[in-house]
Amino acid sequence: MYQFLKRLVDIIGSFSGLIIFSPLLFLVSLAIKLDSPGPIMADTPMRAGKDGKPFNIYKFRSMVQNAHEILEKNPKLLKEYKKNSYKIFNDPRITRVGKFIRKYSIDEFPQFFNILKGEMSLVGPRAYYPYELEEQQSNYPQSRKYVKVILSGKPGLTGVWQVTGRSEINFDKRVKMDADYVKRKSIIYDFILILRTIPAVISGRGAV
Repeated sequence: MYQFLKRLVDIIGSFSGLIIFSPLLFLVSLAIKLDSPGPIMADTPMRAGKDGKPFNIYKFRSMVQNAHEILEKNPKLLKEYKKNSYKIFNDPRITRVGKFIRKYSIDEFPQFFNILKGEMSLVGPRAYYPYELEEQQSNYPQSRKYVKVILSGKPGLTGVWQVTGRSEINFDKRVKMDADYVKRKSIIYDFILILRTIPAVISGRGAV
């Protein structure tokens, strides 16, 4: 029953979100195109979905074109990226429009399409990179049991870590929070997290 209700909420919520935010999605698309060369959507590596199955996540492009290639060729950026749980503070690759849409999580809105396709849920664990999970489990061996639980569910557009501090939370604490969420299986808790997402997005806390 939980899975049925969760999927029903995902379909209704994501479809409604696309309709409500369609004017904003259009304006952001236009702003990205005018601000810097490159596609509107980000060309990001595959993410780990349910049961570890890789999938393409939809996000607005908030960085310069070929951002991942630039990262791989810059030892200083790459070191900071891995040191800070795959985040770079004051990232020079971020565009002017990108800085704004990342702060308020607008770059994540295209994930409503992932939700409609059944690859993601409105609420769930973070959508991790496969290499991120592999490398971080080596750094935090105690996290392996949590990662196994996380991959039994779908990643979410929002979730516990997103409304608690986002990039301010280290990997070991983050995966425990995500695993606890997956095991809880509560539609009511999902609605609570959705409501908590609104002030978290407006404040921009933890966004990089």
